[in-house]
Amino acid sequence: MKKSELVFIPSPGLSHLIPTVETAKLLLLRDSRLAITVLLLPPIFKDPNAEIYSISTSISLTPDVKSPTSSQKSKIPASLFLHNSRWDIILILTLAAVVLDIFCTEFISVAAEFDLPAYLFFTSGAICLGLCQHLVSLRFDHNEDVTRYKNAEVDLPVPYFSLPVPAKVLPAVMVDEAFLPEIYLSHFKRFSEMKGVLINTFYDMEPYAVESLLSDDKTPEIYPVGPVLKVESKCFDEDDDVKKWLDDQPENSVVFLCFGTLGIFDEKQVREIAKGLENCGSRFLWSLKKRENSELEREESEYFEGFLERTKGSGRVMGWAPQAAVLAHPAVGGFVSHCGWNSILEGVWFGVPMATFPMHAEQQLNAFYLVKELGMAEVITLDYQMDVTGEKPPESVGWEVIAGAIRRLMASEGGSGMKRKVEEMGKKAREALVEGGTSYNALTLFIEDVMKNRD
Repeated sequence: MKKSELVFIPSPGLSHLIPTVETAKLLLLRDSRLAITVLLLPPIFKDPNAEIYSISTSISLTPDVKSPTSSQKSKIPASLFLHNSRWDIILILTLAAVVLDIFCTEFISVAAEFDLPAYLFFTSGAICLGLCQHLVSLRFDHNEDVTRYKNAEVDLPVPYFSLPVPAKVLPAVMVDEAFLPEIYLSHFKRFSEMKGVLINTFYDMEPYAVESLLSDDKTPEIYPVGPVLKVESKCFDEDDDVKKWLDDQPENSVVFLCFGTLGIFDEKQVREIAKGLENCGSRFLWSLKKRENSELEREESEYFEGFLERTKGSGRVMGWAPQAAVLAHPAVGGFVSHCGWNSILEGVWFGVPMATFPMHAEQQLNAFYLVKELGMAEVITLDYQMDVTGEKPPESVGWEVIAGAIRRLMASEGGSGMKRKVEEMGKKAREALVEGGTSYNALTLFIEDVMKNRD
């Protein structure tokens, strides 16, 4: 029987590529009538931690679009270069639909030329999708200058949140002129042109936002199909010293610090984190990435060397870390995170409570939601924001704040209630994915809709 072909087009970057490929694999496991091609766009910024992921042979990976020049990289989103893409692939495949990343909306018009429906795969949560739709409405329906909310000390009523949202946690790409917000908002403006939207979330994680999207008559069909994770990705080597060290630690005694592929701090903030760890009283494992072409000042270097010596009995510092494997380890009882959506879902999956240290994109919004609406995280900061140019570091978060948040996170009394909440949510995440679960059923409805496109 001839298969129905889907083409997935993710944005560059692991945080978009991994959930896209995992969703494609999930679809193939669920229905043998499907075949999938993933169009790969070259990354604008080299990711030194990129790895080759195991992918079903039923998925074709097709390199395509030309990379931007180095002079173009700093200001212009990758999606603007999609116009160079070859579409001869459409001529040789019998396609049922295309599934696009939110920053690949230029392909909607191309798909329409071939009379193909376009679906969206949204790699962040329903809260982010709803918030961005609200900002689009303010900008284009009400002609409001949303950049006025940058760093504003106001709380905004947002239909997709049960609580008012502080302006300081709005995604900078939407309200900061340095990020060219009109370009990003224009992508979300095309949201209503989609036939349906797959979201990497599950109903119990974001019931208010999901219900708000479902009840909005301007919104395409919503399919909450998550959590879509690669939790079996790169594990520890058998002789890994870090794993051996974790194996020797008591259960739930180690706080794990990991800040994503872009989580690189300036030297001053590194020192504040180190002092916080030295004074928090907890065992720790810190995934620390070094800023390129950066050398510590002598004073900073001497402090850090002393820090490593003083804490060698209670902690470890490493470079890249297999995040899922660390979170799965029984010794890990807390997670200091940048609050990227994939990392939040992993923390929930493994039942590890979090402390918030957002840095980029929608991470501040995610942190606010984790703390204020779900009660599953302690606050280190909600509004730390890396400068778009990288030339002006944000004001450092002090070590006292960091140490205090980690103490609260790891405390047996305060942390245990939070841990129960996260563990319960992790159980609901697993239930959502099994037959009869909310995400299982949503994926079934999506497949049925795709198959109708063949008729």
